[in-house]
Amino acid sequence: MRFRILARSITALFATTLLAAACATSDTSTPPPGTGPTSDTSAEASGEDSDQQATSATSADVTADASGTTADTSAGVASEGESGSDVVLDPRETGQLRNFLGYTFPPAPEVQTGPLQRAALNDLNMIWSGLQRGGISGDAIARLGQTGDSRLGWILSDLLRFVPPGELTDGAISAFQSLTGVRLADDPVALRSPWQSVTDHLLAWDLPVFDGYAEYKERLFTLVEPGWQPFFDDADSDIDWRIVSWGGVLIDNRELGDPRLCPRGCIPALDNPGVTDAEGGSWYPDDGIVFAVVLGGEARAYPRHIMEIHEMINDTLGGRRIGMPYCTLCGSAQAYLTEEVPDGVATPVLRTSGLLSRSNKVMYDLVTKSVFNTFTGRAISGPLRRQGVVLPQTTVVTTTWGEWKAAHPDTTIIAPDGGIGRSYRFNPLGGRDDNGPIFPVGDVDERLSVQDQVFGVVLDDGTPVAFPVDAAVAALEAGRTVELGGVTLQLDGGGVRAVDAAGEPIEGHQSFWFAWSQFMADTLLWEP
Repeated sequence: MRFRILARSITALFATTLLAAACATSDTSTPPPGTGPTSDTSAEASGEDSDQQATSATSADVTADASGTTADTSAGVASEGESGSDVVLDPRETGQLRNFLGYTFPPAPEVQTGPLQRAALNDLNMIWSGLQRGGISGDAIARLGQTGDSRLGWILSDLLRFVPPGELTDGAISAFQSLTGVRLADDPVALRSPWQSVTDHLLAWDLPVFDGYAEYKERLFTLVEPGWQPFFDDADSDIDWRIVSWGGVLIDNRELGDPRLCPRGCIPALDNPGVTDAEGGSWYPDDGIVFAVVLGGEARAYPRHIMEIHEMINDTLGGRRIGMPYCTLCGSAQAYLTEEVPDGVATPVLRTSGLLSRSNKVMYDLVTKSVFNTFTGRAISGPLRRQGVVLPQTTVVTTTWGEWKAAHPDTTIIAPDGGIGRSYRFNPLGGRDDNGPIFPVGDVDERLSVQDQVFGVVLDDGTPVAFPVDAAVAALEAGRTVELGGVTLQLDGGGVRAVDAAGEPIEGHQSFWFAWSQFMADTLLWEP
């Protein structure tokens, strides 16, 4: 039995489920599994895809024994709500790689080398041809599991992200289990999203891909969003396409200063926002969270709920141009000095691509279509990669509005309408990210709980250093010194910032522990 796609591209495949979701859910609720691109049609649309589950547990193999599946909280795994401060074992040292719900990943399957078998290539080409012309078979996908080539797991992950529940997902899940020997029913994450579980396994194993994998990924992804094509065009890019997934929205390619919503569904950056002084900021509650920056003697607060809607701001502060991504999924707001580029290079305009890398937003430059590593500011594709551009950062202090304006009475704050006449709900995400990562991250570093907030810096020699925020603030308020690796923390308006031994500032920002530790795997971690 063949699955008929509604039109000649995968984007059309989402039409009926998207309409159903629009009728059945609000902007901030979790749409049904399989929901397609989120149309940003109201003042309350927000964030990367709130539908983390591109597929649901439709396979009998996945749901078997589901009622008896529980998270393994033994062997030093911090349970939800615990600080995890007593967990000190690095999972890479113990050899026990676990996901955030305590499931221990089995050993990686045997990996073949060399080109794919002819039968596998034939099936892949049949599947991709079907995607383009409007029909594919779950049987063809399931046959990939008979090849014995575990590298095809990455293809199965990509398909699971885009196809709705049914014959196709059942075929992909069956193939993955056949290739790897994994029983997804053993992983509690699979009960939330088989796609997330499959991809977590692949990430934890660091499984290699076959030659030509990126070309298949390009053909699939650009069916969904042709605007992603420039990201694939740099054959020498440093993008690891294995870890790139779809965030559930399309590319923001509006011109700088365009205040309109994205007609096709994206996360729209806010350019040159309107601001008020501290007194005019009385509209924002004192206990509201802000991401605050001081640059050139000028302080500004960016309210979290506005950042949750836009996730990217291009602004001028202290006479400098900054680009400020906020990854809601990893709790990380950063501020990049976008004007610090080589002579002859136009100031980058940062935008959200709609793609993710290990649950971190993938940002790009609208001018050159160059992709950046959002966590480090390093250009990893396009003209800016070839020119070796690394955007410097300045510190972002995460605190409350009341504490920030008390410490910085001359601060400004983003206007309640963003300067574009828009209204913003105070809690647009509705707790979407409260129960652990909703996108694949692979194995986790168990020294802290995944969503503990840490303040991280990277030293000149490349050494990353992280401080658990709550413990560090408590120690500083008690008059203790908080120092590690030559980095000392100081209080600032209820938040923290870092200085070196000479008292000179070191740029840093907060994030969830899972995000910092996966991008800074060798990080030092301060303990109270």
